[in-house]
Amino acid sequence: MTSRRNVIIASLLCLLPMLAAASWRESVPQARLVGEGELRFFGFRIYDARLWSEQAPLQAQAPFALELTYHRAISREDFVRTSLEEIQRLSGEPADSPRLRQWRAEMQQAFVDVTPGERITGVFLPGRGCRFYVNDRLQHEVADPTFADAFFAIWLDPRSRDQKLRRNLLGQR
Repeated sequence: MTSRRNVIIASLLCLLPMLAAASWRESVPQARLVGEGELRFFGFRIYDARLWSEQAPLQAQAPFALELTYHRAISREDFVRTSLEEIQRLSGEPADSPRLRQWRAEMQQAFVDVTPGERITGVFLPGRGCRFYVNDRLQHEVADPTFADAFFAIWLDPRSRDQKLRRNLLGQR
C-alpha cells in the first residue's frame, strides 16, 4: 500500500509544473512583442505568427513564445508531418532515427486539430525544453532542449523556408 501511495504522490508531483503553468505568459512574464508576420501558401492565409520575448532583439538563450493563430483548419497529423519534415531538412537527422520517432510521439501529444481562430503557442525554455499551449491551456511539455532548438529553428533558423516571416518575427522589417 505504501509503495502504491508513493507512486501516486510522485505522479502528482510531476504534474505540478504543468498545473502551475496555466498560461504561456507565466513562463515568460515580462514578454513583449518582438515581431509578427503571416504565413501564406499559394495566396491562402494559413496563420498569423507573433514572437514574444523579454529580450529584444531576441537573445540566443532567452525564453520566448511563438504564438500561431490559425485561419484554416489543420489536422494534428499535418502539423506533425510538416514539422518533422522541416526539422529533418534543417538538422539532417535521418527520417527513421530513434530521435525523430521520439519527437513524433512528443508532437502527437503537443498538437491538436485546429479550426480557424484557434491558437497554438510554443514556449522555448532554454536548457529545459519547451511547452505547448492551445488557446492558453497547457497541452504538453517536452523536457528535451535539443527538440526545442530543432522545433523553433523551423521559424528562426537562417535557413528557414520563409525568410520574410523570419525577418518579421525577429523585428527585422
